[in-house]
Amino acid sequence: MLGPVRRVGQSRADPRAPAARLGVMSASPDPLFARLKARLLLALTWLAGRLPRRWLRGAGARIGARSARRNSRDFRITRRNLELTATGTTQGERAALAEAILAHTWATLLETLRVWSRPPTEALQLVGAVHGLEHYRAAREGGRGLMIATPHYGNWELLALYLASLDPLAVLYRPPDSRAGDLYMHRVRSAPGVTPVRADANGVRQLVKRLRGGGVVGILPDQQPKAGEGEFAPFFGQPALTMTLYSKLAARTGAAMLVAFTELQADGRYAVHFQPMPVAVAGDDPAALAALNRTIEAVASRDPSQYQWTYKRFKIRPPGTVPDNPYWPDCYGRASPRSRG
Repeated sequence: MLGPVRRVGQSRADPRAPAARLGVMSASPDPLFARLKARLLLALTWLAGRLPRRWLRGAGARIGARSARRNSRDFRITRRNLELTATGTTQGERAALAEAILAHTWATLLETLRVWSRPPTEALQLVGAVHGLEHYRAAREGGRGLMIATPHYGNWELLALYLASLDPLAVLYRPPDSRAGDLYMHRVRSAPGVTPVRADANGVRQLVKRLRGGGVVGILPDQQPKAGEGEFAPFFGQPALTMTLYSKLAARTGAAMLVAFTELQADGRYAVHFQPMPVAVAGDDPAALAALNRTIEAVASRDPSQYQWTYKRFKIRPPGTVPDNPYWPDCYGRASPRSRG
């Protein structure tokens, strides 16, 4: 649904990384070239969407497994995140879980190409069960706006389609650095009933207006914001730079709050879950952010293999923290010859 628009494991360049990996882009790319590139990406997405879902998920799982065997950067980032958060586990257990996470992430990524390129009614056939719909209905009573927090769990793009089948939905997204990528992501996420909103000052004003008008807004609150756009709060025992927008908007607008996510089931279909959000999440203080992160932890802990641990969630640390970047240098560069452990 929302969240950082990046390929698996991609992050903004670290100033200490080799210059060849900085990926500096032109500030003013040619608009015609950007449109053509976006159209090419859309065409490739359409073609991939013609393939059977089992082929896409199978291919994604094999890519993830190969990535783990090659000790890729994605695998090393995932393993480092588990070292930081999965206390009480062995090195072998963390390596096995990291491989399962990569397999799920890649399978879901390729599956999402089909979700984006098929009619919503067809994509929604992947939803096999819905739990807690009464919480959604109760939140919609009285005409209040509704803020839905969606962790990076399961398939959040499918969730956006399901939410839009209930009410028109505005989804906040952080545009990628490239103009072509932005055009592409805006197009594939502009499904019937879904309005993508850029994560900038104008976008926030749109969200406030929609919430005060009784509308529904979706936000992925567990992405790491830019430096200066969040505050530190505990997340799985680690200080994590946490988005303040969700909590501040809830306090400012008086909107109702819910947690929603999809979870892949044994039969290959997804269950949609709605859960109440603790009242303490609405506010402009550290306690609100801590409550928000505890809620996300509870979802991510249901099945850790379905949570997106493939990016550097703890890269920005509080001043004076040692190490200041726990991913440096092992999680930079391409495949490493080091043992998977």
